[in-house]
Formats: sequence, structure tokens, C-alpha cells
Amino acid sequence: MKLFTKGLLLIAVPSLVELALVGMLSKTQEQATQAAQWASHSKQVLYEASVIVDPLLREAARVRSGLILGDASFVDHQVVWVDLRDRLTRLEKLVADDPLQVERVRRMREAVDAFRAQTEQAYASLREGKNVVPASFDDTPLPPAIAAFRDELGAFIADESRLDGERSAQLAATREQQRDALIAAIAGSMLIWAIAALAFAGNIGRRLRTLTANAQRLGRAQALGPPLVGNDELADLDAALHRTSVLLTESEHDQAALQATLESRAQELTQVNDNLRQQKQDNDMFIYSVSHDLRSPLVNLQGFSRELQVSCEELRSMLDAARLPEAERTRITSVLDGNLSEALHFLRTAVARSASIIDALLRISRAGRLEYQWQRVSVARAVARVVESLHQAIAERGVTVSVGELPPVWGDPTAIEQIFANLIGNAVNYLDTSRAGRIEIGTLDQAPRESGERAPRMRTYFVRDNGLGIPDACMPKMFSAFQRLHGDRAKGDGIGLALVRRVTERHGGRAWVESTEGAGSTFYVTLPEQPLRMT
Repeated sequence: MKLFTKGLLLIAVPSLVELALVGMLSKTQEQATQAAQWASHSKQVLYEASVIVDPLLREAARVRSGLILGDASFVDHQVVWVDLRDRLTRLEKLVADDPLQVERVRRMREAVDAFRAQTEQAYASLREGKNVVPASFDDTPLPPAIAAFRDELGAFIADESRLDGERSAQLAATREQQRDALIAAIAGSMLIWAIAALAFAGNIGRRLRTLTANAQRLGRAQALGPPLVGNDELADLDAALHRTSVLLTESEHDQAALQATLESRAQELTQVNDNLRQQKQDNDMFIYSVSHDLRSPLVNLQGFSRELQVSCEELRSMLDAARLPEAERTRITSVLDGNLSEALHFLRTAVARSASIIDALLRISRAGRLEYQWQRVSVARAVARVVESLHQAIAERGVTVSVGELPPVWGDPTAIEQIFANLIGNAVNYLDTSRAGRIEIGTLDQAPRESGERAPRMRTYFVRDNGLGIPDACMPKMFSAFQRLHGDRAKGDGIGLALVRRVTERHGGRAWVESTEGAGSTFYVTLPEQPLRMT
């Protein structure tokens, strides 16, 4: 059963009991109201009965006075009888549900009518001046009709007083029952609510304690207790805790396996890095050694080629002095000026090319082994020196160079100047001669932060041109050594961009290019603003 349904039952059950108690209170209230009405009715009947005799007694006194004085004006032969008739009528209506009382009212009306007849007789006698006292007005205290009226009225009041006492007692008893019912309703309602709340709280509290205990065990990575029975929200939540516990256990096992795999991969990576570092050092040493060792044979080849050239010239002089047959002279001359001269030219060209390659290898080797002098470097000054050194080439080609704001960086002054010398030099060399050249040097507005909590803040610089551009097929190998694009446009060894990448990486940055063939290229490098680990 869902918690919502349990909550509804918690409200509904006491509410039904309260409705029954309210019904009981309503019934007792109705009884009390009815008893109060009957008691009030009795009080009203008694009041009407107590005041009905007064007009009759006053009229008897006036008739007696009129008879004594012989004056008919004392007799009220109209108003008093109308008043008495109205009072008797009201009294009869009030006791209409009691036949005995109605009969007494009828007899009282007969007594009043009899007394009225006697009064009319006395009034007529006084009007005629006879002053004859009727037998009913003799020396007796009250006329018989009034005495009969008072007797009936006394019995009427006695009976009504008895009813009034009974009804007052019933009203008091009913009100006491109402008070007892109200107290019982309040106590019962509170008891029902308390029982329902305790039952609900006991059930929910026990389940919540079990759920809390399981949650605490889950937080301490302990085994959970038995799952809750039921289909309410607490049972669903406890089931979710058990599923989470199972998933966490599986995740811990997976994490342990992944941790072991990661440690193994880390060891392998460390070993690979060590191997790469050793291999890089070996390569640098090999390049340096090979380049250094190849210089001596190249020097010898250059010397021997010059000696051969000198010997050829001596042979040509000796040939001119000797008197040889024309056929032999022609043959020897063709050998000296033809095959031998061409071979010597190719030999000198190959030696020069080999020397250039050896120099390039030495520069690459030195770029990785050179000890940097770390300091704050003014990039603006370094770029100004590079532009000044290329002033003649820039002027000859009519290139417009614009330099933006270039904040300082942390690095080696010579290495940073070498970076911009290669980038700006390439931009000048590979401009499109069909349009005015334009080179822009600047920095991006925002300085990216490399990944890692303690990584330095990096500044991004760019060199943008509107030159020949780079085909998409050549983009992946632009920063490789000895890769030359548009080799017919400018001289070089093809190691400039390789040096840019190597020097930038030693500074903790990176280098990349964006280009569109026929529209121009933009080379980017990132350099640190603050000191980093010395390398």
C-alpha cells in the first residue's frame, strides 16, 4: 500500500468516527433544543395563566363598588370581556395538545360567561336606578362564578406547574447528556487520532529506521540488511538502495580491475617514455656524431674535387702546348671539357647539398640539447628585430607588415626570436606575386589555460599572410623535417617549421597552422606567460 493511501486511511478512519460522534452530538443537541422549547412553553403557559384572573377580579370589585354606590359607570361591560376572551383563547392554543387542560379552559370560559351574565344584570339594574343587588353579589367574598373560575385556574396551574417541573428536569438531564456526549466525542476523537497516528507512525517509523540503517550501511560500504516488505515508496527506495549496493560492489570490482590495468599501463607508459627519451637522446647523439663524422669526408671530397679541377686545367694547358694529332687532341679535349667537367660539377653540387643537410641535422640536434636561459622575454622586441633583419626582402617584394600588441612571455630570448624568424621568413618567401603581400602578426584576445591544476597560463600568437596557402594533402606533414612546399619559390633546407615545433614544445606550448590554398595561411604558437618547469 502506497504512503499516500496510508495517509488517506489515517485521515478517513478518524474522520468516520468523528462523523458518528458528530451525529450523536447532533441528536443530543436536538433533544436539548426540544426540551428547552417545552420548558419555555410551560413557562409561557404559567405566565398566561397567572395573569388571566386579574382582569376578572378587578371587574368584580368595580361591580361591587357600583352596586354599593348605585353608579353604573363603575361597570365595564365591554372591554374587560374582550380582553378575557383573548387571554382564554391564547391559553387554549398553548395547551391544545393536552385535552384535560383544554377542558379546564372551557370550564373557565363558562365561569367567565356566567359572571358576565351576572354583571350585565347588575349593570342593567343600576341603569334603571333600581339598585337591586343580585344574589351572586351578596356578602360572600367572591361570586360563585369567580370562585369556580379560580378553582379551575388553580387546578390548571397546578397541573402545568407539574409539567413545568418535569420538563425542567428533562432539560437539565438532556443538557447533562449533551455535555457528557461532547466530552466523550472530544475524548474519543483524540483517542482515535492518537491510535491511528501511533499505528501509522509505528509502521512508518520502523520502516524508516530500517531504511536509514541500510542507507548508513551503504555509506560505510557494508552489507545491507533484509529488504523491506511492501509496495510503498519506502520499499521502492530500499530496493533502490539494494540495487545501488549491488552496482557499487560491481563497480568496486571493476574499479579494482581498472586500477590494476591502469597501473600496468602506467608502468608500460613510463617504460615507453623512458625508452623514447633514451631513443631521442641516442638519435640526437647519433645525428650529432654522424654529422660531425661526415664533415671530414666531405671536406676531403671538396679538396679532391678542387685538385681534380686544377689537374684538369693543367692537362688542358699541357694539351695546348703539346703537338698532338688533331684527332687525339679533339678526343682528349672532349673528355676534359665534357664528361670530366660534368662529373666534377655534380660532385661539387652533391658535396654542397650534403654539407647543407649536415648543418640542418646539427641545428635540429642542438635545438633539443641547447640549455635555455629562462627569463621574461619581450616578444614585441624579438619580432621587431626579425622584421628589421628581413627589411630588404620586405621592401623588394612590397610587403605590408602590421604588428599588433604582443605581450611578453617566459622563455629563452634566442629561441623565441628563432620561432618568429622562421614563421615571418616563410610568410615573406611564399607570398603570391600576383597580389600585394600582407603579413599580420598579433595575439589572440584570450589566453588559454593548459590542462592540469598547476599548468601555466598560455598566450597564443599568430603570423597571418595572404600568400600561396597550403594544400589540404600537405597539412599533416608541414611541421616535419625536410618537407618543402613550393621549393622552386625559395631556398631552404625544409627544417624551419620542424624547429618551430620543437622549440615551442620545449617551452611547454604547441604550434599549428590553418590555411586555404590560394588565400593564405595562419601559423599559431602558444607560449607560457609565467615560469614553468625548467627543461
